[in-house]
Amino acid sequence: MKISEYVGYDAVGLAGLVAKGEVTSAELHMAARAAARAVEPRINAIAETWTPDDEPRPGAAPLAGVPFLIKDLGVAMAGRRMEMGSRLAAGHVSVADSFLMARFRRAGLVTFGRTTTPEMAYNTTTETELYGTTRNPWELDRSAGGSSGGAGAAVAAGVVPIAHATDAAGSIRIPASYNGLFGLKPTRGRVSVGPFVDEIFNGLAVQGSVSRTVRDSAVLLDQMRGPEPGVPYVAPEPPRPYAHEVTRPPGSLRIGVLAHGWGGHRTTTPVSEALSRTVRLLESLGHRVEEVAVALGADWEEFLLANARQWTANLTASIDELAEALGRPVDSSTLEPSTLVSYHYGQRVTGAELATALAIRNRVARSMAAHFDTYDILLTPTVPDLPVPLGTHTRGVEAMDGLGWLRRLFDLSPFTAAFNVTGTPAMSVPLTADAETGLPIGMQFAAGYGLEGRLFRLAGQLEEASPWSGRTPPVWAGSVTDG
Repeated sequence: MKISEYVGYDAVGLAGLVAKGEVTSAELHMAARAAARAVEPRINAIAETWTPDDEPRPGAAPLAGVPFLIKDLGVAMAGRRMEMGSRLAAGHVSVADSFLMARFRRAGLVTFGRTTTPEMAYNTTTETELYGTTRNPWELDRSAGGSSGGAGAAVAAGVVPIAHATDAAGSIRIPASYNGLFGLKPTRGRVSVGPFVDEIFNGLAVQGSVSRTVRDSAVLLDQMRGPEPGVPYVAPEPPRPYAHEVTRPPGSLRIGVLAHGWGGHRTTTPVSEALSRTVRLLESLGHRVEEVAVALGADWEEFLLANARQWTANLTASIDELAEALGRPVDSSTLEPSTLVSYHYGQRVTGAELATALAIRNRVARSMAAHFDTYDILLTPTVPDLPVPLGTHTRGVEAMDGLGWLRRLFDLSPFTAAFNVTGTPAMSVPLTADAETGLPIGMQFAAGYGLEGRLFRLAGQLEEASPWSGRTPPVWAGSVTDG
């Protein structure tokens, strides 16, 4: 299969070709590797590739034969490295599949590599000392986002139609916005992160994907979802498959709009204009849209402090465990400056302070839930600005502490983290682009706990009304002349 043909299909479309015998899984794998070779020297989104060990039988699974990439963190694949973007974990090999990896296999996905992530996924840009800088295919001197930045760049550039991603404060939605993709963060407890851990960052982190089409994300989440033995959270079972929701009308929804971020963070003009266009589109589709003041349940400084304590305490424990297992020191030879200052901050967090942080998490969740009694959906920009220039995040890091580093991250993405704290689903939809630069702008839609189906119905309607699949970045595998 030629690259120019391969990039014209989403994952569901490719699986259909395999099921009908029009193409083999091996041919798709060859096309995906050729696409990677064509764009990877410019975007640096893939940490490693390999030849898959097995090939699924055509028609045996909903995504049989589809090339796939997993993130270098959050999912364990037996016999493959998971280095978490860090020199501390360099060479670390997973001894067994995690529950999620087993589900990827059952879905028929052919995993042939892992994508780049910032160190320990503790950043919203993907610029590491271990693997270098991942670049945005829309403009190479801008960030591809993080922490699923490699996934976002690889999918946007046409290497694969869908890729694994994780999200603890926006790490699915921010790369989706920066790269012009669809990305949905599921409800807490929807997808198991076991068996090697029971939860990540006290439930802030969830597993998901980024994709070029809504139906791909829906079909894959149907394969990912469901409890496994010992899970600490179980989300309510949806009434029907998410793949069915994409084509169902959402009805007339009441949508509350938050135009500017909590803590006084202002949205830039290009993003404000994109939000206004989105509101007009929603109104034209029969939805009732109004601006609303969304009470966070804590003031911004209190919210920041609670998150810093929760994040760094968990980060420090993970680093100590890795260092002991691999026999490596915890210092500047193994960790980047931002991670190291966060590690030292986490060492000072007391048990009482962590308990207080979790109490604030509960307060925020209860306060935000009240808004979903009034509104079916909350709408915000995904991020308040266009994709930021590379290097924006790391300036002056050495002078910060762990709280200062998290402040830097939340200043750049003030809309996303609240929905990780609440555990409710939220998605970034690539509805529009900046008129001057052509850079994509994502809009974030959030719903109440367990209501991914409502988001998929709305996303399907928006994709049909304002399709984005024809927009491709300058670095695009489909632009390569097939040999």
